[in-house]
Amino acid sequence: MAGGVWGRGRGAPVGALTLTALAEGIRDSQGQGLAATSPGSQTEPQEREPDAQALVPEAEPGSVATEPTAGNEPCFPPSVQNPSPEGAHQVCQSPGEEGALADLALYTAACLEEAGFAGTQVTALTLSSALEARGERLEDQVHALVRGLLVQVPSLAEGRPRRAALRVLSALALEHAQDVVYALLPRSLPPDRAAAELWRSLSRNQRVNGQVLVQLLWALKGAAGPENEALAATRALGEMLAVSGCVGATRGFYPHLLLALVTQLHELARGVRSPETPKVWAPSHRGPPHSHASCAVEALKALLTGDGGRMVVTCMEQAGGWRRLVGTHTHLEGVLLLASAMVAHADHHLRGLFADLLPRLRSPDDTQRLTAMAFFTGLLQSRPTTRLLREEAILERLRTWQGDPEPTVRWLGLLGLGHVALNCGKVRHVNTLLPALLSALGEGDARLVGAALGALRRLLLRSRAPVRLLSTELRPRLPPLLDDARDCVRASAVGLLGTLVRRGRGGLRVGLRGPLRKLVLQSLVPLLLRLHDPSRDAAESSEWTLARCDQALRWGLLEEMVTVAHYDSPEALSRVCHRLVQRYPSHVPSFLSQTQGYLRSPQGPLRRAAAVLIGFLAHHTSPSRVSQDLLDSLFHDLGQLRSDPEPAVCAAAHVSSQQVALLARAHNRPPGLRFAYLARLPRLARLARRRAGPKRSPPVYSDSPFQHRSGADRWGCFCPG
Repeated sequence: MAGGVWGRGRGAPVGALTLTALAEGIRDSQGQGLAATSPGSQTEPQEREPDAQALVPEAEPGSVATEPTAGNEPCFPPSVQNPSPEGAHQVCQSPGEEGALADLALYTAACLEEAGFAGTQVTALTLSSALEARGERLEDQVHALVRGLLVQVPSLAEGRPRRAALRVLSALALEHAQDVVYALLPRSLPPDRAAAELWRSLSRNQRVNGQVLVQLLWALKGAAGPENEALAATRALGEMLAVSGCVGATRGFYPHLLLALVTQLHELARGVRSPETPKVWAPSHRGPPHSHASCAVEALKALLTGDGGRMVVTCMEQAGGWRRLVGTHTHLEGVLLLASAMVAHADHHLRGLFADLLPRLRSPDDTQRLTAMAFFTGLLQSRPTTRLLREEAILERLRTWQGDPEPTVRWLGLLGLGHVALNCGKVRHVNTLLPALLSALGEGDARLVGAALGALRRLLLRSRAPVRLLSTELRPRLPPLLDDARDCVRASAVGLLGTLVRRGRGGLRVGLRGPLRKLVLQSLVPLLLRLHDPSRDAAESSEWTLARCDQALRWGLLEEMVTVAHYDSPEALSRVCHRLVQRYPSHVPSFLSQTQGYLRSPQGPLRRAAAVLIGFLAHHTSPSRVSQDLLDSLFHDLGQLRSDPEPAVCAAAHVSSQQVALLARAHNRPPGLRFAYLARLPRLARLARRRAGPKRSPPVYSDSPFQHRSGADRWGCFCPG
């Protein structure tokens, strides 16, 4: 077949005028009497009729085209000259009829090769004329024509023959884009090389790629349709968007297409389309995508990359955003990461996305609504984008989300409030933000508590942050979170305290931050013990916060605290306790009582750390500062730890019990009246303490087997054994 079309002798070029004459000749020969011509055509009808009759040779139906027989005019496939009356308006053809239509398409491609791009519209007219001459409509035959091209294109030689045949598909899509798309979609499953080539050829044609993309978008959004159709449309979008010539066609509906792909990933993650769809896809897989989710991710990457968003793709890869997008429980986290990356590297699309998101926020479909909410929340990080709406309107919307029974909606609302807290410029909005954020600290969902802590931290990062107000409000709420059972909540709460101290350090140095100073002293014991937290995030956050406290309150213990954090040094901890007892003698009973509570911790490292801290506090404190009841309680609880399943805890409890016993003995020894009188005089206080009794021996603890953190371990360096 290909040899008859492409191997004919070449005469003068065939142009748009000749193709128009061919179309009208076919119609006139069948009595149609249709006189449609292309623009600029000057050929008279009576001059075209004999030419049209001479175009048709004698041949069997389905045979290949032959050499030109009338001057320089090419010949036409005989299948068009002998229509079958009973085949009119049939969509399904026999293999012979499909072969004839393939001959027709290839023959027109031969004409189009010589006609050039100027004959594209005339090609569609030619095909319409030929099929109408058979008594059939073009819409009913596009599927057969596309199938014929799929069969013939792989056998054509590279270069002009194949390019001309592909232009026939573009000519069909120019007038009948929907029929062409739905004819090609079934061949995209499983992946077909010929179909992929046809999709790419449509993408390169600037006159039709926009229409084809719109049709694929509608096929993608057809949630009521079969899942295979959506998968085929996703594959086709991936092929088209990978071609750089498709960038201009997406500009009119870029936000709509991006949101459709992201929403489809949410549907797949929740199993809305297919329960058998893999829930996780590893981006490291090589070769062509083999699942619906991976196809959608590849199409999304192609959409972003083609529009200059390569940095968005890179940020998503580095943050694990693609893996989160396809996860069952992490999709919305992936959407937030995508929105953040676009805010940083693709801000030219943010206004369009924001406008498309607003009507979706009230969608009755859960997947569409939640995806839109997550995108909306992420885009609030962009200050220019938030100016599209009034701050009051955004705050009112986010506060409404706080009353939603769905925890996910409340979580997104808290994240949005955090972004608004960082960007809002009016002080009165703080009074709107704080009640919602503070009430969320009592939520049972870790995501909600973490989002509220993050929003409060962003609020503190603003200029003129309400440090004193937050210190007062957080004093009863923050200490319980420092000991929360959830690692992420503990780390975030400790980090919030450090940020609060850093912002209020100027007032702490001169004693003007009463509520903040009390909060720091109330949290000092948990911070010291959390240096040994099994959670690395919580331990590092505690170290950072203690460094902020040391800087603000001028303890001069930074080196000792770092040594305790990384090497668990008893000598460094002894110096820390000695300094704290000197600076805050009235708080020593509170320090001991707080530490006593950690003796019952389910975590062995914390039980040992608490026992060691009690031993050093008891060694450095004055007997007059501690009541006998507290000493008896400490001795009892330390005694119970002597049967602890961890040998290191037993050993530390034994040493600390001796220190408590020594302190109790010194507490029960009544000083002489003379020394009691001298103790009331500030200048002679040291002498009174010196003569109050014999000096207690310091405790000696063995190295901890639980935690030996060095700089190499902290930074992930590998030390060969």
